[in-house]
Amino acid sequence: MSGLVLPKPDAATLSRRAEIVADMRIIVPGEGVVDAVSEMRAFESDGLTAYRQLPLVVVLPETVAQVAKILKYCNERTIRVVPRGSGTSLSGGALPLEDAVLLVMSRFNRILEIDYPNRVVVAQPGVTNLGITTAVEQEGFYYAPDPSSQIACSIGGNVAENSGGVHCLKYGLTANNVLGIEMVLMNGEILRLGGKHLDAEGYDLLGVMTGSEGLLGVVTEVTVRILKKPETARALLIGFPSSEQGGQCVADIIGAGIVPGGMEMMDGPAIRAAEDFVHAGYPLDCEALLIVELDGPAVEVDHLIGEVEAIALQNGSTTCRISQSEDERLAFWAGRKAAFPAVGRISPDYYCMDGTIPRKELPKVLAGMKALSEKYGLGVANVFHAGDGNLHPLILYDANKPGELDKAEQFGADILRLCVRVGGVLTGEHGVGVEKRDLMPEMFNETDLDQQMRVKCAFDPNHLLNPGKVFPQLRRCAELGRMHIHAGKLPFPDIPRF
Repeated sequence: MSGLVLPKPDAATLSRRAEIVADMRIIVPGEGVVDAVSEMRAFESDGLTAYRQLPLVVVLPETVAQVAKILKYCNERTIRVVPRGSGTSLSGGALPLEDAVLLVMSRFNRILEIDYPNRVVVAQPGVTNLGITTAVEQEGFYYAPDPSSQIACSIGGNVAENSGGVHCLKYGLTANNVLGIEMVLMNGEILRLGGKHLDAEGYDLLGVMTGSEGLLGVVTEVTVRILKKPETARALLIGFPSSEQGGQCVADIIGAGIVPGGMEMMDGPAIRAAEDFVHAGYPLDCEALLIVELDGPAVEVDHLIGEVEAIALQNGSTTCRISQSEDERLAFWAGRKAAFPAVGRISPDYYCMDGTIPRKELPKVLAGMKALSEKYGLGVANVFHAGDGNLHPLILYDANKPGELDKAEQFGADILRLCVRVGGVLTGEHGVGVEKRDLMPEMFNETDLDQQMRVKCAFDPNHLLNPGKVFPQLRRCAELGRMHIHAGKLPFPDIPRF
C-alpha cells in the first residue's frame, strides 16, 4: 500500500478471529455478518481506492441496540472498530484494519420522521444525502448540502466528514444543517446531542462530532434542517482564457457583496472531459469555466445576473450563457456533478485531493499547481468549490507504471503544503483519514495535536475507534500527561497540580 503505515495488527485479536465472528453472529443474527474473504473484498477500501485492506470481519447491524452491543463487546475485549457508511470517503477514513471489526451502517436506511412545521427530517445514518431531498421535494423543500456523491453518500458519512457541496457557500456545510444526532460511544453508551431545537447550552459536542471521522462515536440517527426551495434560481456559465482570470472573478464577485447559491469552477481538462461525458453545452475554447448560481426573488436574481456579468467582463470573460429554463440550469450543473467520473475516462487513474484556501489566493495557488504539474510530469484537472476556496485537484496518473502512484502522492502533498502556506487548511470536506494524516504537522504543532488527542481520549480512552486515522502518531492517553518521576519524587513538588 504505497508506503502507508497502519497500526500493527494485534496478534491476540487475530488468533481469536473465529471466536469473534461467532460472537458477532449472536449479536447480529441472519445475514448481518460477512467473514468470507471473497465477500469482504467489497469493503476493502473506500473511495480512495489506492489503499486496500481486508478487515477482520464485516458486521452490518440493523438496530441501535445491536450497535451498542457490538461496541461494548469490542471495548471489553480491546478489539478495534472501524465505522463505515456508504464507503464514498475520499481520504481513506473508512479503510479497514486487519484486526478490526468493520461496522457498516448501510442497513440504517429509513427516514424516521418528516416534520414540516419545524422544518426538520429525522433520518437513520444510512439514508443517502439525495434521499432526504427526494422525500420532501413534493412539498417544496430540500436539504441544502449537496456533495457530488449525493446520490450515494450517506447522511451519517456526511456528519463524519462535515461534507459540503456546490451550495455550501450560501447555505453552509453539514455542520450548519445538522440539529441533532443520536450516537453510541465505544463503551456501548447511547447519547443524544441536540434535537429539533436550535443551539443548546454548554459545550458544542454536536460540533465536535460533526467532522470527527469516526474517531469519537458511531452515529445512529441524524436530525437535519430542511429549507424551502427559493422562488427563482438561475445559473451563469462563464468562460475565461485562463484559470487565474476565473479565480480573480470569483474573488471580485464575493468582494462586491454578492453571495451566490453556488459558485463552481473547472479548468480546461475538466471542462473538456465533462462536456464529452455529459454534453451539457460547455464551451470548449476556454481554459476556465465558472458556474454561478443566483437564487431568491426573481427581481433580485435578474439584478444580480447583470452585476455578475459586468464583473466577469472586467476579468476578461470570453463567453457568458444565462440559463433560460430549469432544464438548462440543471444541465449546467450536470457536467459539474459528473466531473469526477468524467475525468476517469481520460486517465487510467486519478488521485482526488481536497484542500481549502482563502479566496483571494486562488490565482496564486492555481499558478502554483500548474508549476507542480510540470515538476512531477503528471497532468492535473481542477474542479472546485470556488466560492469558499475548497479545491479538488484531480492528479492524473497510471498505477500500472512503476512509481507513478508515489509521484502522484508527492504531488498531492505539495499541493496541500501550498494550501497551508497561503493561509488555508489541509481539508475542506473529504477529511484527513489516512491520506492527509502524516501532513497534520504541516498545520498543527505538537501542542495542538496533543489537545486534539485529549478530546479523542475523553470519548475513546483505549483508542479502539478508527485508529491510525487523522493523528500522525499513535499514542496512549496516559502519554499525554506523562511526567518523569525520579527516585519516587515529583519534579517541582511546590507547584499545585490537579
